[in-house]
Formats: sequence, C-alpha cells, structure tokens
Amino acid sequence: MNIQGLKKVNDYQWEIPRSGDMKVPGEIFSSAQLVQEMDEKVKEQVSNVAGLPGIIKASLAMPDAHWGYGFPIGGVGAFDDEDGVICMGGVGFDISCGVRAMRTSLMKEDLKGDSLEQLANALFRDVPAGLGSTGEIKLSLEKIDEVLMDGAIWAVEKGYGTKEDLKYVEENGRIDGPDPSKVSLEAKKRQFQQIGTLGSGNHYLEVQYVDEIIDEKGAQAYGMKKDQVIISLHCGSRALGHQIGTDYLKLLGQAVKKYNINIKDRELACAPVKSPEGVAYFAAMNAGVNCALANRQVLGHLVRTAVTKLFKGSTVETLYDISHNTCKLEEHDVDGKKRKLYVHRKGATRALGPGRPEVPERYMDIGQPVLIGGTMGTCSYILTGTEFGTKAAWGSACHGAGRNMSRTEATRKFWGENVISTLRSNGIIVLAHSKKGIAEEAPDAYKDVRQVVDAVDKAGLAKKVAMVKPMACVKG
Repeated sequence: MNIQGLKKVNDYQWEIPRSGDMKVPGEIFSSAQLVQEMDEKVKEQVSNVAGLPGIIKASLAMPDAHWGYGFPIGGVGAFDDEDGVICMGGVGFDISCGVRAMRTSLMKEDLKGDSLEQLANALFRDVPAGLGSTGEIKLSLEKIDEVLMDGAIWAVEKGYGTKEDLKYVEENGRIDGPDPSKVSLEAKKRQFQQIGTLGSGNHYLEVQYVDEIIDEKGAQAYGMKKDQVIISLHCGSRALGHQIGTDYLKLLGQAVKKYNINIKDRELACAPVKSPEGVAYFAAMNAGVNCALANRQVLGHLVRTAVTKLFKGSTVETLYDISHNTCKLEEHDVDGKKRKLYVHRKGATRALGPGRPEVPERYMDIGQPVLIGGTMGTCSYILTGTEFGTKAAWGSACHGAGRNMSRTEATRKFWGENVISTLRSNGIIVLAHSKKGIAEEAPDAYKDVRQVVDAVDKAGLAKKVAMVKPMACVKG
C-alpha cells in the first residue's frame, strides 16, 4: 500500500482521509512496514466500508489486514443500532470462527521422548478433522435447532465438558437472539454430523508451551507459567455457517436495491438493522455463532479426554474461547455517551479491556484474554484487552498473522511433505489429513506474527501477556 496517501496519526495509527462517498475516515492500526506490505485492495475495502450507512467514527483495519470478501480480513466497523446496516461481508462465511485455548497441568518436560508423539497421535485419532469430516454426534433436524439455540450450553448438558468451561467462553457459551427458523434446511442438513469436528483450511489443533512470560500480572490472572503446556484449537461453524452466508448474500443483495443503499462493492450487500432482512440475517448469524460455540466446546471435551487418558492425573482447563468472525450488539462510549452498536469484526478478535461486564470475573481486573494464532513454525500469543483499545477500536484486535500469499500461490511454491519434514527437523510434529492443505498453510505463506502482535501491543489495542511456541499440530 502506498503510505503517502495516508495521514500519520502516530507510529501505529494511520488515517485514510474522507473522500467521495466515505461518511467517516478509515483508520489502520499498524506499523509503517506492515502498512506498506498490505495490498492496495485493503485501502479500497476500508474506504468502501466507510461509505456504508450508519457507520460510527471510522472504518478500521488491524495490523494483519489483507484482502477479504467485502470487508478486508482484519476489518472492523461499528454501526448505529437505529440507522445502521448489518453486512454479511463484515462477518464472513465461517461465522464465529475462533480460538479456544486450554491450560494444562503438563509441563514441556512431560512431553519429552515418545510422550509428545503419543499425544499428537491421540489427538489426531480422537479429534475428527479434514474436509467434510464428521464426528460421533449425529443430530436430527429437531436436535440441530437445540444446538443453534443453546450453543456450548447444549454441549455441556449433553456431557461434553463442564459448567466451569462456560465461564470462560464468550457470552458464557450462548449468544442471545438466535432464530433457527431463519436458517435454511440446507444449512442445517450440512451440520447434522459436523458438531465436534475441526474441519480443514487454516483450522488447527496445536500443542504449545509457554516460551515467554511478558506480563507477570496478566499471566498470574490467566493461570499461566513458563514452560506450561497449552493446547489451542481454531475452528468455527463449519458448513452451516458457510451456507448461512451463501443464503443471505442473495437476500441482502435484494435489500440493497429495496432500500436504495449505495454500496461500492456488491460484496458489501447489507440491510438496515431494523429491516426484516437485517433482523433475519442477524438472527441466523447468531444461530451460527451458537453452532460454533457448541462445536468448540465438544472439541475441547475431546481434547481433555485424550490428554487425561494418556497422562493420568493431569488436568485441562478452558483458559478462554473467543470468536473473530461476528457481528455483536454491544454498548460502547461514543463522544461521552453510551450507545448500542452493531460491531462487525471480520477476521478481528474482540479484545475488551478491564471492567467490562462481558469479561469473566476472574479476569475482570486485567481484561479479556486475546488469543492470536501464529503459524505451525513460529509462535502464537496471548494478550489482554485494554481500555484504550476498547475506546479506539471498539475493543478489537487482530486475529492472527494474516496471509501474505494466496492459497494458490502457496501450493505452487511449497510441497506439503517438505513443510512437514522441515518442521519435524525443528522439533515440531505435524499430522495432517491433507498434504495440499499443509502447503496452503506453510509458515512462509503468512506474515511474521511477531511483527503483527508487536504492532497490536504498541498501538495499544491489546497488551502482550505470553508467547507460546508449537510442539505438535493437527491439521485438516
């Protein structure tokens, strides 16, 4: 991206001045280097979002921003709860894709020798993964509606996990406002056997260890210490969420014409939040969120079962579970007044600061855990939300490293077998259901997560707590 066309607010905040149909400016939270490495399409998409009706303050982009569908991936936009719109392109197809991090009683030392290999094999065997993968849970039409209504609470009631888990899942495991009747039969059918499955693409299950404690106070609040084993998983609402997105693109496209909404890109198809179309999409999307929360809850239970069976007396606790493809109705401070806003986060993680009611009581004084996944060959981070980030970016941060190479380009450049062997030579075990998928997810296909997280930290959006490094990774 040509940085000359941006206004520098500070070293980690850049403004795209209003022009044309933009109702608000654009803001990119990033270092100069990362901004320059972004595609010009990011600037175009941020500007297009800034032209949507009812947008508040600014159209935002995180340091990992790259070209996406409608919104850039790493895009954030907040809209008035009366005059604003809701946009499928601001949520994405993988509704409520997110990360669950689990702290264990194991230490890095416990996984020496064959132990790590045994754990990796157990997780590969016991956690269904891969394109079109199915799990042990078989649901009827009536039962899938229960999942869409009750989310992770449904999973716990069925014996997948504990009530303690729910304290550390966003929305306590269930988001308000779902309506399964607004989800198509086709979407429901696609989910009958996919609850408790990891999926494919950039979804993963990773055994990690705490390599560095950066903030002792935050680490103590989160129950973390150096060399502790953490297990993280990344997935979402699977085929159901994708089908909801597909179904509503057509309806929202019709709504644009019906309500005479001016959009610069058809991928920004949207509807007024109070319109029948907007209400229907929001209700269907919330059902998709609950589906994802249930899915990660079941997966967390499968992980816990595999670990505690292999390591007698060990414990696995949910540290936190948070999504990064959602639209949430939240209360925020706007020019000194509390207002309800529809906050779209597309490839951006909610990152609320201390004192917010959405933050678990245990973490209230420090802020919400922010889970930022890296790559199989580098590292990931756990941060905490800040007061500044809550005000400046609606409590949002990046969600990962961000791609610097398309999947097609990555498969031309890398061989899955070579990626796996290189990582193993560095002490990282990778077990995969698809070699092509491994090539697509090669570490070099992504930006340097350390630079991205450093920009998040220095911009004040979230504060580093700990860096974790991979030991074993299961991919779809």
